[in-house]
Amino acid sequence: MKDDDLDQLVSELNQTATQPLRGQPDTVDTSAITAWLRAVREADGSDLLLVTGAPPTVRAGGRLLRLSEGILDGEDVESAVLPFVSRRLETRYRDGEAVDLAFTLPQLGRFRMNLHRERGRPAAAIRALPMRIPRIADLHFSHDVERLAHLPRGLVLIGGPTGSGKTTTLAAMVADINMREPRHIIMVEDPIEYEHPHARSLIEQIEIGVDAVDFPTALRSAVRQAPDVIVVGEMRDPETMRIALTAAETGHLVFATVHTTDVAAAVSRIADGFPSARQNAVRQELAMALAAVLTQTLVPSRHGGLVPVAELLMVGYGARQHIRKNALQHLNQEITMTRKAGSFTFEESLARLVQNGSIDRTDALLRATHAEELELLLGKANT
Repeated sequence: MKDDDLDQLVSELNQTATQPLRGQPDTVDTSAITAWLRAVREADGSDLLLVTGAPPTVRAGGRLLRLSEGILDGEDVESAVLPFVSRRLETRYRDGEAVDLAFTLPQLGRFRMNLHRERGRPAAAIRALPMRIPRIADLHFSHDVERLAHLPRGLVLIGGPTGSGKTTTLAAMVADINMREPRHIIMVEDPIEYEHPHARSLIEQIEIGVDAVDFPTALRSAVRQAPDVIVVGEMRDPETMRIALTAAETGHLVFATVHTTDVAAAVSRIADGFPSARQNAVRQELAMALAAVLTQTLVPSRHGGLVPVAELLMVGYGARQHIRKNALQHLNQEITMTRKAGSFTFEESLARLVQNGSIDRTDALLRATHAEELELLLGKANT
């Protein structure tokens, strides 16, 4: 959506005053948040931000847009969002924790919410999830990442910072398998974000706090349920990592997300999650189990929306040796040596996005980890 269109949308919302805020004659109810989330969808936005002391705000097209001139107080925020929060999570929130959940609204689709406090006051960030589970091609990666969904076994790590699209990429991988192969897929998530139908595959989605008490408990149960594919929403603790490694070593295809920024950091995150006395043994297990590492971040496209910039390491003999020896600084070189297997660097991803017109050259150079390498790649493309 263009800037003029966004401004027009916000103007219309302010004029219609879909729901007055508390402090005015009426009170906010669930129709208020429905109206705000409808505005997110109509603006092709990514987030609704509800912060005490500020108007309800949408993030769209790289801008923050106020949906009202009225100021939210703490009761406004809580009355808008608490109808979607289970009693269990509300208790945790009342005890001072930030909580994550997902919910669905008719005609508007599925949303992920983080309910928290800032300066002791209620606040919520609500992410609009795609209306349908995307295909891998819909994500517009610069290179082929679909090959990861065709792997027969092993551990596949998908890394990136918060908001980098890891969960969406993971959902697209599962959807690809689901459409192609009769496999038993068990997904362990907190919360469930994308709801997968049964197609050629049989898919079970286990939600932490609802179907299992924690990730290790869910995974220990999952490996006894005859799965072909196991999906771990997030590798949070050593026990979860240990079970995932064992499952990958014993012939399962295991997908897991980690909060890291590059391939070496993703590998390091696993080993470093264990006590120091165990780390060497874990590196040996990881070297055998790891099949691929994809890391990604999202950048604004020249055509609107966001596109992923990524790097991919398809793990071969050389990478396994580096992992065993904890020589992770050599993994970037290993990416360049395994291009024929499908590996590509962050700079190669940036270069291709520049070449196909998705992002500007100047923007790409600002984001490059190795600007000289990117300059060389872009120079070669122009000769």
